[in-house]
Amino acid sequence: MIRILVAEHLPLVRRGLVASLNGEKDLMVIADVASGEYIVPAAMELTPDVAVIDVDLPDVDGLTAAARLHQKAPRCKVVLLSARPNPGQVRRAFAAHALGFLSTNVAPEHLADGIRRVAAGRKAVDSDLAIAALTSADNPLTPREQDVLRIAAQGASSKEIAAKLYLSVGTVRNHLSRIICKTGARNRADAVRIAAETGWL
Repeated sequence: MIRILVAEHLPLVRRGLVASLNGEKDLMVIADVASGEYIVPAAMELTPDVAVIDVDLPDVDGLTAAARLHQKAPRCKVVLLSARPNPGQVRRAFAAHALGFLSTNVAPEHLADGIRRVAAGRKAVDSDLAIAALTSADNPLTPREQDVLRIAAQGASSKEIAAKLYLSVGTVRNHLSRIICKTGARNRADAVRIAAETGWL
Protein backbone atom coordinates (compact mmCIF):
# COMPACT_ATOMS: atom_id res chain seq x y z
CA MET A 1 0.00 0.00 0.00
CA ILE A 2 1.36 3.42 -1.02
CA ARG A 3 0.66 6.01 1.67
CA ILE A 4 -0.09 9.49 0.29
CA LEU A 5 -0.23 13.07 1.57
CA VAL A 6 -2.33 15.45 -0.56
CA ALA A 7 -1.71 19.22 -0.45
CA GLU A 8 -4.31 21.29 -2.32
CA HIS A 9 -5.85 24.61 -1.25
CA LEU A 10 -9.16 24.30 -3.15
CA PRO A 11 -11.50 22.19 -0.98
CA LEU A 12 -13.48 20.68 -3.86
CA VAL A 13 -10.34 19.74 -5.80
CA ARG A 14 -8.70 18.35 -2.67
CA ARG A 15 -11.72 16.16 -1.86
CA GLY A 16 -11.81 14.95 -5.45
CA LEU A 17 -8.14 13.99 -5.34
CA VAL A 18 -8.57 12.17 -2.04
CA ALA A 19 -11.64 10.25 -3.27
CA SER A 20 -10.00 9.35 -6.58
CA LEU A 21 -6.76 8.11 -5.02
CA ASN A 22 -8.54 6.19 -2.26
CA GLY A 23 -10.48 4.41 -5.00
CA GLU A 24 -7.27 2.67 -6.09
CA LYS A 25 -6.61 -0.65 -4.36
CA ASP A 26 -2.91 0.05 -3.74
CA LEU A 27 -3.16 3.74 -2.78
CA MET A 28 -4.26 5.28 0.52
CA VAL A 29 -4.44 8.98 1.41
CA ILE A 30 -3.35 9.30 5.03
CA ALA A 31 -3.45 13.12 5.22
CA ASP A 32 -4.70 16.12 3.27
CA VAL A 33 -3.71 19.73 3.92
CA ALA A 34 -4.77 23.08 2.44
CA SER A 35 -1.53 25.05 2.85
CA GLY A 36 2.14 24.54 2.07
CA GLU A 37 3.14 25.35 5.64
CA TYR A 38 1.46 22.14 6.90
CA ILE A 39 3.20 19.74 4.50
CA VAL A 40 6.45 19.18 6.39
CA PRO A 41 4.83 18.81 9.86
CA ALA A 42 2.29 16.31 8.46
CA ALA A 43 5.00 14.35 6.65
CA MET A 44 7.22 14.26 9.75
CA GLU A 45 4.35 12.94 11.86
CA LEU A 46 2.73 10.48 9.43
CA THR A 47 5.65 9.44 7.15
CA PRO A 48 3.82 9.18 3.81
CA ASP A 49 5.54 7.48 0.87
CA VAL A 50 4.45 10.14 -1.64
CA ALA A 51 3.26 13.74 -1.32
CA VAL A 52 0.99 15.08 -4.10
CA ILE A 53 1.42 18.87 -3.98
CA ASP A 54 -0.26 21.68 -5.91
CA VAL A 55 2.35 24.18 -7.18
CA ASP A 56 0.07 27.17 -6.42
CA LEU A 57 -0.43 26.69 -2.70
CA PRO A 58 -0.93 29.74 -0.46
CA ASP A 59 1.59 30.78 2.21
CA VAL A 60 4.32 28.38 1.06
CA ASP A 61 4.16 27.49 -2.65
CA GLY A 62 4.45 23.89 -3.80
CA LEU A 63 7.98 24.21 -5.20
CA THR A 64 9.30 25.66 -1.94
CA ALA A 65 7.42 23.02 0.05
CA ALA A 66 8.90 20.25 -2.10
CA ALA A 67 12.43 21.50 -1.45
CA ARG A 68 11.77 21.72 2.31
CA LEU A 69 10.24 18.25 2.31
CA HIS A 70 13.34 16.83 0.64
CA GLN A 71 15.47 18.34 3.42
CA LYS A 72 13.27 17.27 6.34
CA ALA A 73 11.74 14.00 5.10
CA PRO A 74 13.82 12.82 2.12
CA ARG A 75 12.14 9.40 2.01
CA CYS A 76 8.85 11.04 1.02
CA LYS A 77 8.77 11.31 -2.80
CA VAL A 78 6.99 14.27 -4.42
CA VAL A 79 4.54 14.65 -7.31
CA LEU A 80 3.79 18.28 -8.18
CA LEU A 81 0.56 19.30 -9.90
CA SER A 82 0.11 22.53 -11.88
CA ALA A 83 -2.97 24.11 -13.43
CA ARG A 84 -0.75 26.03 -15.88
CA PRO A 85 2.33 23.85 -16.40
CA ASN A 86 5.27 25.30 -18.29
CA PRO A 87 8.88 24.24 -18.99
CA GLY A 88 10.27 26.56 -16.34
CA GLN A 89 8.12 24.97 -13.64
CA VAL A 90 9.33 21.51 -14.68
CA ARG A 91 12.95 22.56 -14.33
CA ARG A 92 12.28 24.17 -10.95
CA ALA A 93 10.34 21.08 -9.82
CA PHE A 94 13.27 18.77 -10.47
CA ALA A 95 15.65 21.29 -8.89
CA ALA A 96 13.44 20.97 -5.78
CA HIS A 97 13.95 17.16 -5.95
CA ALA A 98 10.41 16.32 -7.07
CA LEU A 99 10.20 13.10 -9.10
CA GLY A 100 6.81 13.83 -10.66
CA PHE A 101 5.31 16.83 -12.42
CA LEU A 102 1.84 16.60 -13.95
CA SER A 103 -0.98 18.87 -15.07
CA THR A 104 -4.07 19.08 -12.86
CA ASN A 105 -5.97 18.13 -16.04
CA VAL A 106 -4.35 14.69 -16.10
CA ALA A 107 -6.72 11.70 -16.12
CA PRO A 108 -7.13 10.11 -12.66
CA GLU A 109 -5.61 6.82 -13.83
CA HIS A 110 -2.52 8.66 -15.14
CA LEU A 111 -2.09 10.41 -11.81
CA ALA A 112 -2.36 7.09 -9.98
CA ASP A 113 0.19 5.56 -12.35
CA GLY A 114 2.48 8.57 -11.84
CA ILE A 115 2.30 8.10 -8.07
CA ARG A 116 3.23 4.43 -8.45
CA ARG A 117 6.21 5.34 -10.64
CA VAL A 118 7.41 7.98 -8.18
CA ALA A 119 6.95 5.64 -5.20
CA ALA A 120 9.24 3.20 -7.03
CA GLY A 121 11.85 5.95 -7.43
CA ARG A 122 11.16 6.68 -11.11
CA LYS A 123 10.21 10.01 -12.71
CA ALA A 124 6.69 10.82 -13.85
CA VAL A 125 6.37 13.83 -16.13
CA ASP A 126 4.41 14.67 -19.26
CA SER A 127 6.76 13.90 -22.17
CA ASP A 128 6.00 17.13 -24.06
CA LEU A 129 6.76 19.19 -20.95
CA ALA A 130 9.97 17.28 -20.31
CA ILE A 131 11.24 17.92 -23.85
CA ALA A 132 10.28 21.60 -23.64
CA ALA A 133 12.08 21.92 -20.29
CA LEU A 134 15.26 20.40 -21.71
CA THR A 135 15.25 22.72 -24.71
CA SER A 136 14.17 25.97 -23.01
CA ALA A 137 16.76 28.69 -22.60
CA ASP A 138 18.85 29.05 -19.45
CA ASN A 139 17.94 31.85 -17.06
CA PRO A 140 19.66 35.05 -18.28
CA LEU A 141 18.88 36.98 -15.08
CA THR A 142 21.42 37.45 -12.29
CA PRO A 143 20.35 36.59 -8.72
CA ARG A 144 20.02 40.33 -7.94
CA GLU A 145 17.88 40.89 -11.05
CA GLN A 146 15.66 38.00 -9.97
CA ASP A 147 15.28 39.61 -6.52
CA VAL A 148 14.29 42.91 -8.14
CA LEU A 149 11.78 41.25 -10.47
CA ARG A 150 10.22 39.14 -7.69
CA ILE A 151 9.45 42.29 -5.70
CA ALA A 152 8.30 44.11 -8.85
CA ALA A 153 5.91 41.21 -9.50
CA GLN A 154 4.13 42.11 -6.25
CA GLY A 155 3.33 45.56 -7.68
CA ALA A 156 6.09 47.43 -5.84
CA SER A 157 7.41 50.72 -7.21
CA SER A 158 11.10 51.32 -7.93
CA LYS A 159 11.34 53.24 -4.66
CA GLU A 160 9.78 50.36 -2.69
CA ILE A 161 12.08 47.82 -4.36
CA ALA A 162 15.07 50.01 -3.53
CA ALA A 163 14.05 50.20 0.14
CA LYS A 164 13.55 46.43 0.44
CA LEU A 165 16.86 45.56 -1.20
CA TYR A 166 18.88 48.46 0.27
CA LEU A 167 19.67 49.82 -3.19
CA SER A 168 19.38 53.28 -4.74
CA VAL A 169 16.37 54.00 -6.92
CA GLY A 170 18.72 54.57 -9.86
CA THR A 171 20.28 51.13 -9.39
CA VAL A 172 16.82 49.50 -9.32
CA ARG A 173 15.86 51.31 -12.53
CA ASN A 174 19.07 50.09 -14.16
CA HIS A 175 18.29 46.51 -13.07
CA LEU A 176 14.76 46.80 -14.47
CA SER A 177 16.07 48.14 -17.80
CA ARG A 178 18.48 45.19 -18.09
CA ILE A 179 15.73 42.74 -17.13
CA ILE A 180 13.41 44.10 -19.83
CA CYS A 181 16.23 43.88 -22.37
CA LYS A 182 17.28 40.33 -21.38
CA THR A 183 13.74 38.96 -21.41
CA GLY A 184 12.78 40.72 -24.63
CA ALA A 185 9.82 42.25 -22.82
CA ARG A 186 7.87 45.38 -23.72
CA ASN A 187 7.73 46.66 -20.15
CA ARG A 188 8.06 45.63 -16.50
CA ALA A 189 4.74 43.75 -16.38
CA ASP A 190 5.62 41.85 -19.56
CA ALA A 191 9.03 40.94 -18.08
CA VAL A 192 7.29 39.51 -14.99
CA ARG A 193 4.97 37.45 -17.21
CA ILE A 194 7.80 36.10 -19.39
CA ALA A 195 10.02 35.28 -16.41
CA ALA A 196 7.18 33.49 -14.62
CA GLU A 197 6.22 31.43 -17.66
CA THR A 198 9.80 30.32 -18.29
CA GLY A 199 10.50 29.56 -14.62
CA TRP A 200 13.10 32.30 -14.20
CA LEU A 201 11.30 33.67 -11.14
